[in-house]
Amino acid sequence: MRPPAGLPSLSKRTRALLVLALIAAALLLVGPRFVDIYTDWLWFGEVGFRSVFSKVLVTRVALFLIVGLVVGVIIWLALLLAYRSRPMFLPSPGDNDPVARYRTAVMTRQKLFGIGIPVVFGIFAGLIGQASWSTVQLFFNRDTFGITDPQFGKDIGFYAFQLPFYQFVLNWLFVAVVIAFFASLITHYIFGGLRLSGRQGALTKSARVQLAILAGTFVLLKAVSYWFDRYALLSSGRKEPTFTGAGFTDINAVLPAKLILLAIAVICAIAFFAAIFLRDLRIPAMAVALLVFSSVLVGAVWPLIVEQFSVKPNAADKERAYIERNIDATRQAYGITDETVEYNDYSGRTQMEPKDVPADVTTIANARLLDPNVLSPTFTAQQQLKNFYAFPKSLNIDRYQMDGELRDLVVAARELSPSSLQGNQTDWINRHTVYTHGNGFVAAYANQVTAVTGDTQNNTGGYPIYSVSDLETQPGDEALAVENPRIYFGPVIAASDADYAIVGGEPGSAPREYDTDARKYTYTGSGGVGIGNWVNRLAFAARYTERNILFSGAIGADSKIIYNRDPADRVNKVAPWLTTDSTVYPAVVDGRLQWIVDAYTTLDNYPYAQRSSLEGLVQDSTNQATGRMVPQKEVSYIRNSVKATVDAYDGTVTLYQVDDQDPVLKAWMGVFPDTVKPKAEVPADLQAHFRYPEDLFKVQREMLAKYHVDDPGEFFSNNAFWSVPSDPTVDTDKNQPPYYVLSGNPDTAQPQFVLTSPMVGFQRELLSAYISVQSDPENYGKFSVLQLPTTTQTQGPQQAQSAMTSDPRVASELSLLRQSNRVIFGNLLTLPIADGGILYVEPLYTQRNSPNAFPQLARVLVSFTDTNGIRVGYAPTLAEALDQVFGSGTGNAAVDQSREAATAPTPQNGEAQPTPQPATQATDRAAAVAQLDSALSNLQNAQQRGDFKAYGDALDQLQEAVQAYQNAGG
Repeated sequence: MRPPAGLPSLSKRTRALLVLALIAAALLLVGPRFVDIYTDWLWFGEVGFRSVFSKVLVTRVALFLIVGLVVGVIIWLALLLAYRSRPMFLPSPGDNDPVARYRTAVMTRQKLFGIGIPVVFGIFAGLIGQASWSTVQLFFNRDTFGITDPQFGKDIGFYAFQLPFYQFVLNWLFVAVVIAFFASLITHYIFGGLRLSGRQGALTKSARVQLAILAGTFVLLKAVSYWFDRYALLSSGRKEPTFTGAGFTDINAVLPAKLILLAIAVICAIAFFAAIFLRDLRIPAMAVALLVFSSVLVGAVWPLIVEQFSVKPNAADKERAYIERNIDATRQAYGITDETVEYNDYSGRTQMEPKDVPADVTTIANARLLDPNVLSPTFTAQQQLKNFYAFPKSLNIDRYQMDGELRDLVVAARELSPSSLQGNQTDWINRHTVYTHGNGFVAAYANQVTAVTGDTQNNTGGYPIYSVSDLETQPGDEALAVENPRIYFGPVIAASDADYAIVGGEPGSAPREYDTDARKYTYTGSGGVGIGNWVNRLAFAARYTERNILFSGAIGADSKIIYNRDPADRVNKVAPWLTTDSTVYPAVVDGRLQWIVDAYTTLDNYPYAQRSSLEGLVQDSTNQATGRMVPQKEVSYIRNSVKATVDAYDGTVTLYQVDDQDPVLKAWMGVFPDTVKPKAEVPADLQAHFRYPEDLFKVQREMLAKYHVDDPGEFFSNNAFWSVPSDPTVDTDKNQPPYYVLSGNPDTAQPQFVLTSPMVGFQRELLSAYISVQSDPENYGKFSVLQLPTTTQTQGPQQAQSAMTSDPRVASELSLLRQSNRVIFGNLLTLPIADGGILYVEPLYTQRNSPNAFPQLARVLVSFTDTNGIRVGYAPTLAEALDQVFGSGTGNAAVDQSREAATAPTPQNGEAQPTPQPATQATDRAAAVAQLDSALSNLQNAQQRGDFKAYGDALDQLQEAVQAYQNAGG
């Protein structure tokens, strides 16, 4: 009989080559990781957050070792005990015994299998477990919420900080015990402790004892899991999408079932442990059958019966108490309680004139004509200066004190766009050491443009009026004066695949960075990591796989490398526990250009709070058009507790606490002390530019759409819900984005900076509510919700858009415009005015069908509904459109568009220079108006008669009348 063959032996040369191959593979796998760790360590030191890097790294390493050791040691002990308790004498194996070969292989390499297997499993477990560093740190630095859950009476902090940690520990113990069980089973089988030959097989006592202990431990852990599963029920998704949290079935069927299963699991664990002393394996077998049967019957079938035959036929009554819990918890978790939200009834109709209401005069005077989501090409054409400068696809709105008056401005930074470099500009030297930064802060009045002419086909106005527009001069108002306009950090700069720049050089060397055509510049800021030594140069050459970093003569002793240049990314790296808003915006703060980044603390397991996808909640037409990154995570709690700033010149990151009541932020400040500055240290000039963040507002308006309802019965029926309207200005079904506006304060008539959104009825287009939230420091975060009655009908955004575009004057002119222009509808602003009325204001832009064209304001549309019906205004200026709707005098409140028109710059890219035109003409329009009335009457009569020939003739007459009216200055 031939003995079973073992594994083939390797020669010394083969072993040496194998070892070298393994070392090379390890270097390829691990080397880049060590390079990243070293360069990240340097970067965190540069921004002053090395303590964050160190603590996260230490926590990850500690978790890797602890989880890896626990899992590895449990598996190693199981293998060791199984091997040591193996039978010393085995029956002679048959000729075809498949186990003998493996037994011989294991015996000849005991260390390889006995230590290698636990080490491999331990490494994999450690690598997975280290990702839960935040769960562990929050557990050890936990705080209380001061709010208890309605079912178990535990503080919410237990669910936020403790329960996830307990589940983390329990899950890894499960993994270790399961792997140890199968490792023992296989070892006993290989070494004869478990034999399947014969009629009944055989199991040695030691094998029986070890397997019984492991199986009993697993079942005991399952009993502990049932105990914690009770608390997890409060974040149950069984009732979604109706509501999140434990419902009637969960509390009255699943919760008792968990306790019953816990008791059964304990009994089954005792049965398994009894197998240590009893040879009868029928007892643990019966325990397994009981556990499986009870899990199916008690854990699944019984709750299903209760749900189908008790709850569903009476769902509104059965779920009433649990819907109340969901309403209360959701309002608390999303910050929309009665402390922050004020509800007011609003009629939607009025007899008053806006010119008689001081607050409305302020609102009209600040009605925004420039849409920041449309005008990026216009800013580029007029303010780009060089091909390698650019503006983001979506600009921003901010407000400044200008000559003692609060004004809202469309603001942007003139950033470097590495992807726009052409020809020799893309050479490595030019790309990374010459073209290193953008230059200039640009701001345009949001409610003013150069005067629009009456002829839309040859309009030479409608361009922004810039308050700050060049590099060399500073405006007279100190609020917009930037000491150093150079921009080394920004989202456009970072959009390139290789977003690093190398600045500085040999001491005393000539400047090499492009600043203007007349001069060069050398960076003197504190930002950047020094690469004057060969160690750092080698590290970054490896990081970017770029040999020029090693050999370029442009790099000297004082050189620095600037990277991670996106403001939001910098905040995410120094504070990985925060979720940043998808929008960052520039602001001039104490003479420096700062990027302001809104950051959130979130939870995904707040008891009874509605759980939703953050990506789905904040998605709208603006995100779709501009490609803004939307956070991808589920949340059931969110707070804008941190405002961060990133200096555009040196990249300094500063975190400020703005919500000192957030327990989640307090816990993180315990994890990383001294990284977030307290609320009291926020500079007043910076606070004046804080905006209520768009993403948070989008989340809250979605919640307010449902959770403004107090009565659980109404909540269950959905008939009182609201919806976010779809954007009527674009061809998409995406939500209409919220808009920042300067509106008049109803009490003081002073301008207030608010973020607003209309809401329509559930599955309807009628206006149901109007939500606004304050951004001014004294009332920051205060919501106002105007609720419109359901007994009357007020047009929503889609209906207002339809009313305006179907007006004969508008429709006929749009058909002509589209023949040679692209027509772009700007942001449709919804403005409550006249103590009950709703005014819609919408700018209309045209863009010529040519390669270098860009949008310019052509007309302003206005819609207003009162007791007499819907009135539409359509004119080159807001003042004229308002006078058409309200009569002469109301338009006087609007800002004269011709003011400061001479400051408008010459467009680039081949466009003609806009010639300032008078805002109005003194021509008598009576004859033109009469001609319009006659043409409209003929058009209506022909339509009613169904006379298509007369209808066509009437359209021609109408076009002639429109042209005559425009020529008369209309």
